[in-house]
Amino acid sequence: MEPFELFAIRYANLSGRLEADNYIGGDPHEAGSDLDYFIWVARRSDALFVIDTGFGTEQARIRKRDLLRLPAQGLALLGIDAAQVDRVILTHLHYDHAGTMNDFPRARFHVQDGEAAFATGRCMCHAHMRHAFAVEDVVSFVRCLYAGRISFHDGVEELAPGLTVHRTGGHTAGLQVVRVFTKRGWVVVASDASHLYVNMDNRLPFPVVHSVADMLEGHNLVFRLADSPDHVVPGHDPLVMKLYPPVSAELAGIAVRLDEAPNPERVRS
Repeated sequence: MEPFELFAIRYANLSGRLEADNYIGGDPHEAGSDLDYFIWVARRSDALFVIDTGFGTEQARIRKRDLLRLPAQGLALLGIDAAQVDRVILTHLHYDHAGTMNDFPRARFHVQDGEAAFATGRCMCHAHMRHAFAVEDVVSFVRCLYAGRISFHDGVEELAPGLTVHRTGGHTAGLQVVRVFTKRGWVVVASDASHLYVNMDNRLPFPVVHSVADMLEGHNLVFRLADSPDHVVPGHDPLVMKLYPPVSAELAGIAVRLDEAPNPERVRS
């Protein structure tokens, strides 16, 4: 089986966080890790998958995030035209993972049944639960659904030999992670199953959560799916840019190769 190349592309950042912002029980007076925002690409000779579509200028302004580049611009740096991408996996429908869908006009979007039901169901009657969703992104999703451009999955499904999706829930009701076969073995793009290494390594739930129990079980699942703890990639940790080799010198701090082993001289924490 031909392995996939696997990339993380950094497109935005949020600084000034506290420990309590990053995990339940964190100190509200101690500084916590920044969050980086990524999309991911799995690519080989017969297939290309984009994982998540990030957010754009409007949500960056509303939520006061530092938008470094549009997700489509990040893809272009790897020679990928978003307008020609035909397969996109949405790990969940939060604003920072399912925005800019309109920049992918040819794509079929892959999502879990439970996520679509969550984003359009009774939980959205509560302001706290809908805060991380952007209504126009959800409307775009529904438009794609009615245009016949959504593929639904329920639990585990193989989208191509060497690439599967797995529902974990936790952060949202239908969150899914992506398991990818690469030249270094099975890597799991955990997305928001674990925002930071500290969340999954120390079993510390992120505070934006639908089910704490499912989130903690999700930490266990991603480690079972991956070849080692170093084969799990969290969804928002700035350490990803430091641990993994850049695609090129010009793309240092922008895009890294997740199909290469992380730098053994650097310690995640």
